[in-house]
Amino acid sequence: MTYILIVDDSPTEIHVLQKMLEKNGFETTAVTSGYDGVSTAKERRPDLILMDVVMPGMNGFQATRQLTKDPDTASIPVIIVTTKNQETDRVWGLRQGAKDYITKPVSEQDLLVKIRTALS
Repeated sequence: MTYILIVDDSPTEIHVLQKMLEKNGFETTAVTSGYDGVSTAKERRPDLILMDVVMPGMNGFQATRQLTKDPDTASIPVIIVTTKNQETDRVWGLRQGAKDYITKPVSEQDLLVKIRTALS
């Protein structure tokens, strides 16, 4: 079973994403900060990470950069899932090492396509 780590500080977003993913056969874990995202990724080795950007402490761009630069976690694809819909944010997110970038509210179909692409 594909294991996805959700990193988002919004309980509502986590709930929506988990329901969407679990109904499609994914196993999920959610954490609420960039720091926890990085440590959980190192510990649990998810197949993929969905990363919010706007979070207290370490933001999603910083966490993504840390994960993609670390040899232990560099092979885990990160998809940024955020409300930040400016092209400059998208470009910056991809520059940090993210495989893809999707804006909220997320459509289930779009998310599943991006996940399958990132995992292939």
